[in-house]
Amino acid sequence: IWMMMTMTMMMLLLLAAASSQLAGGEQAPPMTISPRCLAECGNLKIPYPFGTGPGCFLGGFEVICNHTFFPPRLFLVHSLDDHTYAQEVFTSGTYSTDDIEHTSNMSEWDTMRMEIMDISVSRAELRLYAAVSSDCGIRPPYHSFTHVTTRLHPEGPFLISAIRNVLIGVGLNVEVQLSTSMRGSYGGLITGCISQPNSTIAAKEGPCSGLGCCEAAFPEGLWQATVVADRKRTDWYTSENVICSFGMLVEKGWYNYSSEDVYGDEYCLSKKYPKGVPQVLSFAVGNLSCPRQGQRPPQGYACLSGNSSCVDASNRTGYVCKCLKHYDGNPYIRGAGGCQDIDECQLREHYSKLRKKYPCSIGGICKNKIGGYDCPCKPGMKGDGRTGTCTEKFPVPAKMAVGVVGGISIIVVLVLFAFYVSEKKRMREFFIRNGGPMLEKTNNIKIYKEEELRRITKNYSHILGSGAFGVVYMGFLDDKQRIAVKKSKNTDKTQIDQFTNEVIIQSRVIHKNIVRLMGCCLEVDVPILVYEFVANGSLEDLLHDKHRVPLTIDQRLAIAAESAEGLAYMHAKTSTNIQHGDVKPANILLDDNFMPKISDFGISRLIARGNDEHSEEVIGDNNYMDPVYRETGLLTNKSDVYSFGLVLYELITGTKAIGGDNCGYTIYHLGTYTKENRANVTSGRR
Repeated sequence: IWMMMTMTMMMLLLLAAASSQLAGGEQAPPMTISPRCLAECGNLKIPYPFGTGPGCFLGGFEVICNHTFFPPRLFLVHSLDDHTYAQEVFTSGTYSTDDIEHTSNMSEWDTMRMEIMDISVSRAELRLYAAVSSDCGIRPPYHSFTHVTTRLHPEGPFLISAIRNVLIGVGLNVEVQLSTSMRGSYGGLITGCISQPNSTIAAKEGPCSGLGCCEAAFPEGLWQATVVADRKRTDWYTSENVICSFGMLVEKGWYNYSSEDVYGDEYCLSKKYPKGVPQVLSFAVGNLSCPRQGQRPPQGYACLSGNSSCVDASNRTGYVCKCLKHYDGNPYIRGAGGCQDIDECQLREHYSKLRKKYPCSIGGICKNKIGGYDCPCKPGMKGDGRTGTCTEKFPVPAKMAVGVVGGISIIVVLVLFAFYVSEKKRMREFFIRNGGPMLEKTNNIKIYKEEELRRITKNYSHILGSGAFGVVYMGFLDDKQRIAVKKSKNTDKTQIDQFTNEVIIQSRVIHKNIVRLMGCCLEVDVPILVYEFVANGSLEDLLHDKHRVPLTIDQRLAIAAESAEGLAYMHAKTSTNIQHGDVKPANILLDDNFMPKISDFGISRLIARGNDEHSEEVIGDNNYMDPVYRETGLLTNKSDVYSFGLVLYELITGTKAIGGDNCGYTIYHLGTYTKENRANVTSGRR
């Protein structure tokens, strides 16, 4: 008891003197850390507010790097007579189990500097190497004991962390006690624990469970603590083979009991842990609370980083600085060393244990951003990757349906493509067979594509006329000019070369009384011909149709004369003698001014041959055909003149030149014609 009172009085005197020095030594945090400030000591980093010289630390956080060791070792500075921050080992001496109240061979105080294991600014704590209290047998019945006191400053920044430390007793049938001073009070027993059993056989190796090792929690606010063994336990005296018992304030979860620790001498744990066991101190800054939101920070405010926040300290005045969520660094300094954005995605990738802290499911894509991270779902998915709710936008049945539809679509596209290629190939074959390569070199005729004619004729919707050999359709060019498009029903494949020559020849025939050939389409089985459009139809329609138009004698004579001019031009004035072969009223067309234009010669005749089984047979209308041509198949200019004579007959008489034997009855009609008929013709009544 006298010993404990003496220790307490000495500490009070020292602390009273130190209080004024510590308060006067506080300083405002620097705007920047000087490059001359030591950043490391051996293997340890020295983060601000800790530092080793003037301008390098905040008041109460000075440390010293002792370079006499290798590697150098870091200590808290003794700021008042080398006794402000210290561990004191008090060796009381020896006692006899026969008289435990009597202590002899009193020893001295041994004050040790507090060596730092490491510093964590983010957790506002540092770890020290702490000595161990002991009670060991020397020789029966004598024991020696050592008491260890951790002494801080009651107004300083450090406290012994009750959250991170625990009181531990090691031995058999041992009671360990913690007497301490707390913030606002001095002295007194605050906690303890009892270690059982009597036999080492029952002691349990591993974490403290009360068998061979016990532990006890203690309250917050400790700035001084002394660990002692209770010598009044009488069962110590009769326990066999109990050599040593130990007591220590140590980092929670660090110590595991081993029976080897209780055998040997008082230095067995010191030999096992030569620097001591880990003990955790928490720290706070200043003696004020955090400024309220919107309140201007006080002078000397330590949370300098723009990405930091202030947290009031518990069980004391003062505060600690913390980096904001998703930031890491030193909140007590500005600039690059302060709180910086962390890349949560990189941390997740490299440290699997952080994946729970920064969740991002397999269905998400981790994307870092300033002050956090995002985890959007992968393309094709919906939900939130951070909550693990990414799901497919399309369920499996929908995917299967899309797959089936896609497969069918691909097949259809392939079939259509194959059909397209085949059709293009077929059209090219038609083009070559119909003389396309030769006609391409002709400048007077346009080669149309089949799709162009479909557009021009509006898919062959307007029929001008039809006959045994084909159909004629109306079409409109882009300049609104009307054209006639003739599609024949068949062709003679053996006459392709002659057909080509006829096209070339007729493309060069330009006469006002001949229907002009404007172009052709060759990429079809039967070539399609494109002619100029003649508005008033054929002479056949004007003479014999139910909607016939009365013609004056002058009109009839003009039609006859100009038709004769057209035939004469074909027979004598072209570079190649051209015979029509099918001159009749139906093949003489009239324009808006009743000007005649001869049509359907040459090319039409060649195409029409393919419609007959005998390609050598003559082609034409028997009613207007030259008997010689019909019998011999020899077509001459005279054949056209004969047929034109029948046209003149119909033009004059208004009667069809058709006989009972399907032959022309010209002589019959002329011989029986009456004067009245002639008078009617002359008068223009018919």
